[in-house]
Amino acid sequence: MKSAISPAYLIAQLHPLLSVLQTAVRAGHEIKKIYNTSDFKIEYKKDKSPLSTADLSSNRIINAALKDSGIPILSEENLIADYAERKTWDTFWLVDPLDGTKEFINRRDEFTVNIALISDSVPLFGVIYAPVLNNLYFGGEDIGSFRLQTDAEMMLREDDLKKAIPLPVDHPKDPLLIKVVASRSHLSEETKEYINSLKTDNTQIEFLSRGSSLKLCMVAEGSADIYPRLGPTMEWDIAAGHAILKYAGKNLIDFYTKKELTYNKENLLNPYFIAK
Repeated sequence: MKSAISPAYLIAQLHPLLSVLQTAVRAGHEIKKIYNTSDFKIEYKKDKSPLSTADLSSNRIINAALKDSGIPILSEENLIADYAERKTWDTFWLVDPLDGTKEFINRRDEFTVNIALISDSVPLFGVIYAPVLNNLYFGGEDIGSFRLQTDAEMMLREDDLKKAIPLPVDHPKDPLLIKVVASRSHLSEETKEYINSLKTDNTQIEFLSRGSSLKLCMVAEGSADIYPRLGPTMEWDIAAGHAILKYAGKNLIDFYTKKELTYNKENLLNPYFIAK
């Protein structure tokens, strides 16, 4: 069992980043307002992926909050800077203002706000907020990773951090059962084949399906053992979850090279990966 970190230490370490947690919650509340309306506008990008008014509203809130940090922002919904400029960034914010837009559109509650701080290609801090589920996950260097149940209506306060639960959480573990979580909306044939390959004469597979970056959170907290993604994702889809995994003692590795994933590549498409 992971030893609990003292609330005072956690608050002291997180104080400079408290506003980032609050920003994720504020953006999530705006998404939830739009989600609860009877209608919202949906457009489609050049790559045929959906874009809602909630994506754009969340993005405006996050950009407005982070711009005063003086740190560059790489967001899915911003104009992406050329690599000639990006490769000069030692540190930057990597943002997905609404991860799981398909879940949002289909009225499934498993969508999130993702904000990560990247330095020298490595995630230093990440926050994931699921506004309908009222779950806030965050993790960073020197503090570890945590899950916090938030109030559905109230904004995050400093004292709320005292309720944060260190990750991973103790779960009863059956050594003969592998809990595999995978995408609800993007389950590739390669991923299915890999999951089937995990089954042996001595082990059984329990398949769990979740949307958005919540799959990474499940591995970080220990409610799932492994998340294979043998299909396309972008850097902003996974960076915050990677931080939460990393500082919970887990990892995100390239399916082929077995090396830890890195960020701010010239091509922002991720390789196939395994979170475990």
